[in-house]
Amino acid sequence: MNKGRFRVYTLSADILILTLSYVFMTMLKPAGLKAYIPSHLTFFIVLALLWLIVSVVSGKIGRGHIINLRTLFTHVLASNLTATGIAALLLFASRDLGYSRQVVFGTALTATLLELVFGTLYLAFRRAPLLQPAPELLTEREMVARAHAAANDTEVTPDPQLTIRLQEGCSRERAEALSAMISTDETSRLAIVSTGEAFNIQNLEKGDYTCIINLKPINSIRKLDKFLDTVNGRLSGDGIFLCSVETLEQRAQRLRQKYSPVIYFLIAIPDFFINRVTPRLRLTRGLWEFFTGGANPPFSRAEALGRLCRAGFSIRQERFAGNMLCVKAQRKTEPAHANGNGYGFIIALPRVGRDGHLFNVYKLRTMHPYSEYIQDYIYDLHDLAEGGKLKHDFRVTTWGRFARRVWLDELPMLYNILRGDIKIFGVRPLSNHYFSLYNDDIRDRRIQYKPGLLPPYYADMPAGLDAIQLSEKKYFDSWDKNPVGTDIRYFARSVYNIVFRSARSA
Repeated sequence: MNKGRFRVYTLSADILILTLSYVFMTMLKPAGLKAYIPSHLTFFIVLALLWLIVSVVSGKIGRGHIINLRTLFTHVLASNLTATGIAALLLFASRDLGYSRQVVFGTALTATLLELVFGTLYLAFRRAPLLQPAPELLTEREMVARAHAAANDTEVTPDPQLTIRLQEGCSRERAEALSAMISTDETSRLAIVSTGEAFNIQNLEKGDYTCIINLKPINSIRKLDKFLDTVNGRLSGDGIFLCSVETLEQRAQRLRQKYSPVIYFLIAIPDFFINRVTPRLRLTRGLWEFFTGGANPPFSRAEALGRLCRAGFSIRQERFAGNMLCVKAQRKTEPAHANGNGYGFIIALPRVGRDGHLFNVYKLRTMHPYSEYIQDYIYDLHDLAEGGKLKHDFRVTTWGRFARRVWLDELPMLYNILRGDIKIFGVRPLSNHYFSLYNDDIRDRRIQYKPGLLPPYYADMPAGLDAIQLSEKKYFDSWDKNPVGTDIRYFARSVYNIVFRSARSA
């Protein structure tokens, strides 16, 4: 925008604010608009002319003069006080003293306050820095290919006999993909099934298996958690389980290829509510299971991997075959308890608190169900991003990204504040996995303090885990000397960065 156009816009905005202020002050008088607008019109015209002249001369209206909050307040207050003072002196000199002081000075005061508010907002948007580089956007296929590039380069040659056996229950493409993910040693005692019933897994021939391959997509398995627990129990200590899933992204891609854009749009909306919303609400879950049999729900990649990890598996490899994601999972532990509330809107997350005690932090769900079980897996694949968050974190939903930007996900943590688990300002309570990434000395220091809702991160905006630890250490050192003053100072700086510099942790 050139200087001339900028000046026209700002002059117009200035007069609009002054006019609205004048109308507002006359509305507050008992006689109202009809009486005071005509009687004070001369005052308003004089004030408006002086308002414009002084604004231009003083530099209040001019590109490049107001660059920060200090210059904003200086120019606005000086210009508006000068214009109001000159107008008052002219009216006094002309002996025209029949004006309401409320209208005269109230108009100037209201206009000044509005200019400061809008000017502050303007500076906030103009000066908002890009605090971290925009994340690289990868498709699901690109993410899997990049994450498992080494595994794909060193994959075994598909066993022709095994591929033929697998083709009896699935496509050739998927059979070759599954065959290439397993070595001969891992198939010394192999079971190939195509079932969605835990009963059929339980009744395999006696003995532990080194590998179980299920050709039935896990979308088709009704009681998936129970099924995976049963598979875990039939494998040897570090046995392998191969399965496949049609993810949400691949399902949407398949439907887009099958239907025209109009038809896809008509299908996508009811499909979202029927297959993604109704199974997750307690009021409608039973109805959904009655009509669908509880099978074929669309799974996100995060939920599919999370369910496997919950069942005691670790993810060893992923690769796509057509629209199916094939997963190689290795038995690691006994299954964790399935608490049955994987689809709730409010979730309780175990976090490390004072003295190392675990407590539950309450948040709105922003991730796909079962995402909590794959945090270490994503860290191993992608490490951390610039701001200390996990890089390429595909667990976060579209709704979740919006909720995090506007802080909706943090609202339930007010309950933690009322319970005394956390305070308003303090280091953020961390998960066990993220806590383990810290240096020993910082971990020992961290558990000496009560965690908080707003961490020092927002005051210092460090980049990377090492910088975050240094920021927290600086906060601890200051807090030990002056607890109240430190929290007030850090809180004020954090609020400023959040409001005026668009600071976000995610």
